[in-house]
Amino acid sequence: MPFHNRRRGFTLVEMLIVVAMISILAAVALPSYRDYIKKSRRSEAQSYLMTIAARQQQFLLDTRSFSALAPDNIASQPSNVATAYTVTNTTTGTPPATFTLSAAPKTDQASEKCGTLTLDQTGTKTAAVSGCW
Repeated sequence: MPFHNRRRGFTLVEMLIVVAMISILAAVALPSYRDYIKKSRRSEAQSYLMTIAARQQQFLLDTRSFSALAPDNIASQPSNVATAYTVTNTTTGTPPATFTLSAAPKTDQASEKCGTLTLDQTGTKTAAVSGCW
């Protein structure tokens, strides 16, 4: 009958093992999650740059020049892009007309490996590391 009086629960060793396993899983999962978030923000910025480039091409057909407006005046900027990147639009009006769009990472995105993303009127896409587009 002494088994009926025994209290049930976890021992300290069992709790330490569980805490250690959770710590190991978190140490592996968190960096992967952060990389995934950075990659998705980069993809959104690339999509936004492509949208602005398409609008610039349409503006060129309509007015024979590229728009010198700020990017968010050409196409509405997604909130994730606005928090992670500074997007700029640089144009020249002299023939031949050109534009260069760039998305410079800021805040948490600044440690992203691709660095500043650029896109010009010819469709040339550049980044700090090849393979980012």
